[in-house]
Amino acid sequence: MEDKAKLVSKVLVLDHSPDCHESIKDFCDAHDLVGLKVQEDNVMTVLKSNVDLGAILLSEKFFGYAHGGLALAYEMHQVRPELPIFLRREYIDNLDDLSETDKKSFTVAYTLKTIDKLKKYIDECIFCVMYPNALVRGITELTKVALESQFKGIVAEIDTPYIVRDRIIFGQIFTLIPLESSWCRGYMMLQTQEESLLDLIKNDKTHVNPDDAEDFRNVNNVLGEITNLIWGSFKNRFISYTKSNINMAQVPLVINHQHRYISFGSENPQLCFKYRLVDTDAGVSKTYLLYQRFVFNLNFSPEDFTENENVMDELMNSGELELF
Repeated sequence: MEDKAKLVSKVLVLDHSPDCHESIKDFCDAHDLVGLKVQEDNVMTVLKSNVDLGAILLSEKFFGYAHGGLALAYEMHQVRPELPIFLRREYIDNLDDLSETDKKSFTVAYTLKTIDKLKKYIDECIFCVMYPNALVRGITELTKVALESQFKGIVAEIDTPYIVRDRIIFGQIFTLIPLESSWCRGYMMLQTQEESLLDLIKNDKTHVNPDDAEDFRNVNNVLGEITNLIWGSFKNRFISYTKSNINMAQVPLVINHQHRYISFGSENPQLCFKYRLVDTDAGVSKTYLLYQRFVFNLNFSPEDFTENENVMDELMNSGELELF
C-alpha cells in the first residue's frame, strides 16, 4: 500500500508572542501545517467566513493578559465546534486547573517546551485518514480534464490538496453527488460563486449561449455537467464492480443555509482541492475559484483502494480477460 499522500492543512495561529513565532512556525512547517494570522478584531469575522481550517492554535494570553484567550475560545467553539483548539500556556501543559466549561473548548494544552506533544493530536484530529497518493493525484488529473473541456480558453490551476475539519460552504451554488464502491462511500461536492459562472457564460466561455446567461438554471446546468463528468471519470478510474459487498447504511445530511453550513454526520476531516480557472484570453488575467471536497462519511477503506488499470492487469494475468 502506498504512503499517505502529501497533504497540508491550514491552521489559524492566534498568538502575539514574538518569542514563540519561530518555534510555532518551525513546528507547522515540519508537520504539513500552513499557519494563518489574523488581527484580534477580525478573529470572529474570519471564522464566520469561508476560510477552510483544520485547527486553531491559541495563546492563553492572546488578548495581552492572563487567561485572555479563554473567553475567545468559548466563543470560537460555539461558532466552529468542529475545529480542534490547541491552547498554548506559559507553564502548565494541561487543562486541569480550568473550569469544566472552559475545558470543553479545548482539545489539548501545551507549552512551548512541549509543543511536540501536538503531533499526536494533529494526527488524530487532522491527518487521521490515509489518502493514497494515486487517489489524490488521480482526482486532480481527471478534474482538470473535465474543467478544461467545459470552459473555452480556460486553464485550470490546482493548489496543494489539503485537509479541513470545518463544514463551511463556499459561494452560493454547490453540487453534491454520491460515491459508492467496495472501498468508499460518501459524496463529492463542487462549490463556487454564482457570479463567477454567470461571468463565464456571458463571456462565451461555456457551451451555453451567452444570451441565456440570466437564467439561473443554465448556471446550475454548467456546474451539474462538470460534476457529472468528474463523477463518471472517478467511477471509471477508481470504482471496481468486482466486489459488491457495499454497506447500505445511511446518515442524514444537515444543511443550514443561514450559516452556510453542511454536516454529513461524520467527524472525519474532508479531502479538499482548490482550482483556479484562469481566463487565458482575457486582456487582463482573470481568475475564478472552484472548490472540490470529498467526504467519505459512510465508509473509507484505503487498504482496499485500487485503480481500475491495476484491476485490468490482474484479470489479464489470471486469464479472465484477454486482448481481442
